[in-house]
Amino acid sequence: MDQKLWSRQAKGQSQIFSTYVEKEDSKTMEPQMKRWKGSAYDTDSWVAYPVLSDEQSQDIELTDAFAAPILNKRETSRLVRELNSAYPLNGLQHIKRVRACREKGGSYPLEVLVCLRSDALHIQAVSIECLLPPGMGSDGLGEPFIVKVPARPPLTRPQFEQASKHWPTSFHEDKRVTVALRGELFTPPQKATMHTYMMSAVAAAQAAKKMGLEAVGAVVVNPSTERIIAVGHDCRANHPLHHAVMVCIDLVAQSQGGGCYSLDKYPACRFMSPTFDTLDSTLDVDLKSQPYICTGYDLYVTREPCVMCAMALVHSRIGRVFYGTTAADGALGTKFKVHSQKDLNHHFEVYRGVLSKQCESLHE
Repeated sequence: MDQKLWSRQAKGQSQIFSTYVEKEDSKTMEPQMKRWKGSAYDTDSWVAYPVLSDEQSQDIELTDAFAAPILNKRETSRLVRELNSAYPLNGLQHIKRVRACREKGGSYPLEVLVCLRSDALHIQAVSIECLLPPGMGSDGLGEPFIVKVPARPPLTRPQFEQASKHWPTSFHEDKRVTVALRGELFTPPQKATMHTYMMSAVAAAQAAKKMGLEAVGAVVVNPSTERIIAVGHDCRANHPLHHAVMVCIDLVAQSQGGGCYSLDKYPACRFMSPTFDTLDSTLDVDLKSQPYICTGYDLYVTREPCVMCAMALVHSRIGRVFYGTTAADGALGTKFKVHSQKDLNHHFEVYRGVLSKQCESLHE
């Protein structure tokens, strides 16, 4: 590819992308934007969903507890006070002690949690008298029965709704997560920008495919300036570890005066200086003004990264990752969730589904 093409002044990422696409496509076929049906910015055709941690995405864990009817509603305050003293339900502060009777027209209005089943394993014949500690009268309580209660606080609205089917539960909602789970976190203008970035990754993947390489492309973006920092694709013909994500990280390092990969034979793999509007492979930069590799940057990649690439993203301090399609050995949602491992010293947000159909079609 003509090196001068990549050194032209760029006033926006769409200009950078379209210039590259037009140059490539003029040799072989119609412009890239016309290859897929529908609008080039048909953002309604895909939804970006968050890839949450197991704690946030798994079904809520339940545990057994004894509950009993409150026969006299006027005794509720006393019963709750005495039960809180006898059985404080340590670690289960999210559970409400009392709930309304679920049976319409029942003979009693309320039900109260007495204790966890694990607190009464020594009792052979269960009765309300046996469950209560010495000195606490059973007046106002009916015979106990077993219920299931959430063993930990719900972290998302789906978990809260699931937990509430069993027993009333407190929930401190993260509204941002709730909106993200509905696929509504990003505005139409934001989705249009995301669409353009992923299209750049798709174009890079197609360039790799033409060279007989794996059709995986990636783009690193500085979201604060809305500028592409690096565009890369699979380069494993050169080295078995040169996955698209690894290539992009190295290109970012090269933009900061570092990096070690030799990618001259891959013209689609280029970087932009974080402080200048030029795409090139040799730039002099002020190292003191640069962030640590990918700190605060976004990655757009056509396919879910593997464990090696996911760990490289952790170490390079990526800010967010967006991928189009899943992978059987994917480490950001499918097989592992490296980005949410508690014992790692860096975590980042992950979203799946950006241009999912186009990314899937790369492997057809």
